[in-house]
Amino acid sequence: MSRLIIPILILSLIDIYVFKGLHLLLKNMESPWKYIVEVAYGILSVVMLYQIYHIFSHWNEFRISQPGMVRFWLGIFFVLIFAKLGFTVFHLADDLFWLGKKIVSLVQPDTLELVGMPITRGKFITQLGLGISGLLLGAYSYGVIKGRYSFRILKERIQFDNLPKAFNGLRIVQISDLHLGSFVDDFEEVSRVIPMINEMQPDLILFTGDLVNSHSDEAEPWIEIFSKLKAKHGKYSIFGNHDYCDYGNYSKEEKKKSVSRLKEIHGEMGFRLLEDEHEFLTLEDEKIALVGTHNWGRGFHKVGDLDKALDGLDEGYFKILMSHDPTLWEEKVKDKKSIDLTLSGHTHGMQMGVEVPSLGIKWSPVKYVYKRWAGLYKVGENHLYINRGLGFLGFPGRVGIAPEITLLELSTKES
Repeated sequence: MSRLIIPILILSLIDIYVFKGLHLLLKNMESPWKYIVEVAYGILSVVMLYQIYHIFSHWNEFRISQPGMVRFWLGIFFVLIFAKLGFTVFHLADDLFWLGKKIVSLVQPDTLELVGMPITRGKFITQLGLGISGLLLGAYSYGVIKGRYSFRILKERIQFDNLPKAFNGLRIVQISDLHLGSFVDDFEEVSRVIPMINEMQPDLILFTGDLVNSHSDEAEPWIEIFSKLKAKHGKYSIFGNHDYCDYGNYSKEEKKKSVSRLKEIHGEMGFRLLEDEHEFLTLEDEKIALVGTHNWGRGFHKVGDLDKALDGLDEGYFKILMSHDPTLWEEKVKDKKSIDLTLSGHTHGMQMGVEVPSLGIKWSPVKYVYKRWAGLYKVGENHLYINRGLGFLGFPGRVGIAPEITLLELSTKES
């Protein structure tokens, strides 16, 4: 609980500062509306601070026993905090501008009068901040209510010099980061992805990790739904960092049981779980290798063993690697291994950002953590595709970074 004191204090200071700005904007409003707005804001802020403190002080208990309640209050919290931060930035700019004028007037009293800038408490920038805050409130509200279910299909056609001709046109559907514990009981909404995928008639379906948030129990109600996914040549999967039952106060025995059960669930959903190993896919007497590792990522689990997964595999084979965390590609594949295509997830695109492909705009705060964070990349002959994820974690929504189903079509250079 002591670790929550500083965050709650910071949130309280933000609330007080926003209240100051609202008070400035409302000073000419007729009573009693001015007081009604101010009192309503105060009550909402206090209730929100209490709920956040209450949830995080009992985090491991509530996220397991009352996931719906946690998601509800986190949704409200994130919507409000981003709106408040937007307002705070502009109101702070307004205050700094006013302070600058004040300092100038003290040093050179006549300067501002000569340029027609009387020292008054202007509100223009603060009013602009209120407008921006309203836009953020709307955007994040939509992201929580609708954005997290706005599943989209992204398509990429990738050419390779060494792709065996029998595999020309191979259609791979990649999904990643389901985080089924976050969806709670949204069965109707999530079930929409099944026909979306099956209608593409994929040759392979590859799932690149994070089936759950922390425990295998979260996946139990979803077995029947995801077992309906169909692929001509099979469905393959790997573990992500959240699949090892490490995010919670679980005993070693509970972790062991959860991991064991989760492996069974992959099978019951129809996925062949690859654990630091490879399998061959054969068409017309030609082969490609499908390689899968346990999670290996900078700052996360480093249990995956790429060398073990590649052991006995001839350099000449065309290889597709499934690695949940893209930092494995950055540190162990790029310019080092003859792996033609790596499929990853993990970043979620931070579930918020701006993407306008027609204008070449692609930005998310996660870019300051991961150099490559979403979409297709190529360095030399090493290709990397990072899926933005189907689920969500922490922030219970999506703003500008929609949940993704990827269709990758592989082709030879001649085609």
